[in-house]
Amino acid sequence: MRRRHPPAFCADEFPMNDAPPCPQCTLTNTYEDGGNHVCADCGYEWPIAADAGAEAAQTVRDSNGNPLVDGDTVVVIKDLKVKGSSIPLKQGTVIKHIRLVDGDPEHIEGHSDKIKGLVLKVCFLRKA
Repeated sequence: MRRRHPPAFCADEFPMNDAPPCPQCTLTNTYEDGGNHVCADCGYEWPIAADAGAEAAQTVRDSNGNPLVDGDTVVVIKDLKVKGSSIPLKQGTVIKHIRLVDGDPEHIEGHSDKIKGLVLKVCFLRKA
């Protein structure tokens, strides 16, 4: 009969990781090191003090760095394949009256003349 050994440590000895997920790779394997949070997976470091205002101050920016707001008009900068459609979005296609996705600074919602209900990454768009 095998004898079971107790675990080397108890879960109560080590508190849960309260560090936020990495803003670059979105993984939760992060820790605090001095005045910074550090992601163990990608190595990205960001200041602890920036956590408080980071969510409120996050703005959506196009590929050129211009800020986007609800209702803006944007232009596609590269031909894009659209999932679920045989019609691609060609370079220069205008997307009018965009809507920003809450909590996601990398995506916007909008409609083109031919395709409705698009969700697009801002890295493929520029402000018109």
